[in-house]
Amino acid sequence: MRRIILASASPRRRQLLEQAGIKFELMTSTEEETAQGESPQETVMMLSRRKAENVEKRTWGDRTIIGADTVVAIDGKILGKPADDEQALAMLTMLQGNVHQVYTGVTIIEDRKGSRNIHTFYRKTDVEMYPEDEPVLRKYIATGEGRDKAGSYAIQGLGAVFVRSICGDYNNVVGLPASEIWQYLFGRKNRDRG
Repeated sequence: MRRIILASASPRRRQLLEQAGIKFELMTSTEEETAQGESPQETVMMLSRRKAENVEKRTWGDRTIIGADTVVAIDGKILGKPADDEQALAMLTMLQGNVHQVYTGVTIIEDRKGSRNIHTFYRKTDVEMYPEDEPVLRKYIATGEGRDKAGSYAIQGLGAVFVRSICGDYNNVVGLPASEIWQYLFGRKNRDRG
């Protein structure tokens, strides 16, 4: 049986793979999330590959490793995780009343019988936010929910009240396009490529 390893400490990514019925092990990547590509797309693909390769170096045998990274971007500018409440407020203020993008890069490394295959891709979801005033944003920030989230909010939590609409994969905004990963690993395309 194929050993699948998720190279992430994210409880959200773990939950999304579990919901997709994928049996996997967890191994946290020790790779720093500091790379910066020329675009959000390049950045998330570069970081996802580094995470997957970091875990690959620390494992052996036939295995499939999934690395992922998610960023929020507005007008091409990447918004990472906030350093403090004031930075969170600045990010949320930028997003209010606007459309921003959530990019998730995924790298799947398959090591089987001495053969190595790397598949790296990204998915983008557009998110439109309602306009809100500072007291409401500060109240949300005080909950602490957005402290470890790109863009300072969690669409799967209280932050959902700020979202007017999305265009694209909801799970991508949460942190992992799980259906696409399932299709790649177990879907018809996988069966066709043998």
